[in-house]
This record gives sequence, C-alpha cells and structure tokens, in this order.
Amino acid sequence: MLSCFGEGVDAQLLDRKPFRFDHRLMGHPSLSIENLARVIPRLPASQVMYSTRMLSTSDNFEKTFRQRPLDRSIEETIETLRTSDSYIMVSSPQTDESLRDLYESLIGDVEALMHERGIAGKAVTPKLYLFLASPNSVTPFHIDRYSTFLLQFRGSKQVTVSMPFDDRVVTQENCENYVAYVNTQLPWRPELDAYSTCFDFAPGQALHIPFVAGHHVRNGAEDVSISMSIIFNTPETMMWREALNFNQRARKWFGRMGYRPAPVGEGGVRDGLKAGAWRAYARVRSY
Repeated sequence: MLSCFGEGVDAQLLDRKPFRFDHRLMGHPSLSIENLARVIPRLPASQVMYSTRMLSTSDNFEKTFRQRPLDRSIEETIETLRTSDSYIMVSSPQTDESLRDLYESLIGDVEALMHERGIAGKAVTPKLYLFLASPNSVTPFHIDRYSTFLLQFRGSKQVTVSMPFDDRVVTQENCENYVAYVNTQLPWRPELDAYSTCFDFAPGQALHIPFVAGHHVRNGAEDVSISMSIIFNTPETMMWREALNFNQRARKWFGRMGYRPAPVGEGGVRDGLKAGAWRAYARVRSY
C-alpha cells in the first residue's frame, strides 16, 4: 500500500500522460506555513530561490530564479506572501530534519509505482521541491528534465499540461536545447493550450507531470498556495535525456549537410543507441 499517494494511481501512465489523483498528506505538520517559515530561512541560500514580482506565462522560468531579489529578504517575502506577488521555490528542503521522513516516504511510493509498471531499480537522483506562491501568481511555461509528482496543500491552482514529446507544443529542437541547457526560453502563446489539459487543482490532490511535458501554472486568487513536488528519473527517462543530448549535438555537427536526427520518444531501440553514443562521447570528453 502506498503511504503518501491515495488509491487509484495508474502506474502504467507514468511518463505516458498527465493525470490527477488524491494524496494522503493533508495536515502534515512539516508542511504548515509556521514550520516552513522556520525552516526556509535556515537553509543555505543556494537552496532558496524567489521572485518578488508577478511573473507571466511566457517568462524564462529558469533564468528568473538565477537573479536573487535585492529589495526583500526571504523572511520578509514569506511574511508578505498574501500581498506581495511573490514566488518561492525551495530545493531539497529535506536537509531539514522535519521533512526527512516525508521525503523517504515519497521516494518509497515513487519506486513502488515504478516497479508496478515493470521498471526495475531505484529512482534516479530523486529530489524534493517546495513552492510557496502569492495569490494569482504564475509559474511560467517550461518543461522538466525529469518526472514529477506535484502535491497541493493550501490554496488552489490551475495546471495546464501537454502530452510528453508533443511537437505542436514544444518542438523537438527546442526540447533538445532545453534538456541540454543550451536555451531555456521556450516560446509560448495562448493557442498552445488547445493541445494541453487544464487541471483544476485543490488541496489534497496530486498531479503527475511526465518527463518533458510542457506545462504552466496559475495560482488561485483566494489564498497563498503551498505545494510540493517529488522529482526523479527512471532508467527510461535517463535514456531519453541522453538521446536528447545526442540529438542536440548531432544537429550542430551535421545540420549543414541537411541531417535531421529522428525524434526522441518514438523508438526505444533507436533512443537506446543514441543514449549509448552520448555516454561514450561524454566519457571521451571527460578525459
């Protein structure tokens, strides 16, 4: 039995499509605003990223959090969340003892779902993130280089998620550049939402966001939002990551000859060969 996730989670949909389900963590003392206001300021500054302006869906998600605000401390930002148009993202909060057991329980549920889908081994580089956001705040459009389970604890939001590897939403070339950290500015326009699913998301609910599925978030107007995600890779998503890196470099090498690598995510054997070639290249480059 899963300890954090509720019943009815279809493991066969992991990294195949987004889906919503219930979680069992409502009322967990570690996730109260009082505990988070104590924990977050004590964490190393490198783990706490925040913005003190209203973001738009088309903003560069990753670039925004490389620029730390100078006009407000993290303590002030937490205290004024309801009125300040702020967004706080905390990486690896389980370094605080109050969240360590919760982190381990979530990994246990993730690995149980992986095994149910027939994926052997452990979750690769799992990581916990916390998100605290002002009413009406926006998480810009982006993709993730890993699989995600997002859990809501306070406030509401709308999460718009596409299918993974949907070239109509994120082109293969843009996906490759993003995964390879070459360009993290993904073009977005409202018409793209026609190819996605909009989930109304409330406390007690969880959402699976597949590897490289385009998505963006708008928090509700009624309250501060508190949510948490457990991110991880599987052997399959690691293969896709390596194959996408291979494609990105192959376009650079052979583009002048008119070579366009076949898309990743459409052929397991082909993706595996590309991933193997990328690992071999990476080993040679490291010498």
